[in-house]
Amino acid sequence: MPLTLAKEGELASIKRVGGKENVRQFLENLGFVAGADVTVISTSGGNLIVNIKDSRVAIGKDMASRIIV
Repeated sequence: MPLTLAKEGELASIKRVGGKENVRQFLENLGFVAGADVTVISTSGGNLIVNIKDSRVAIGKDMASRIIV
């Protein structure tokens, strides 16, 4: 399922990251790589604040929909 469907506070493991090469590279630079654990902290209008690799990152719903957990 895409990260946008994960519940707040739920720990999820990233299965794959989709999208074009530049989008995948951008997300990988933020720490969104296969096998990494991610927790949704909060959602607002589809946009997410997530905790990944001991950092909080805000991503839009378009980017979050490309991250499969």
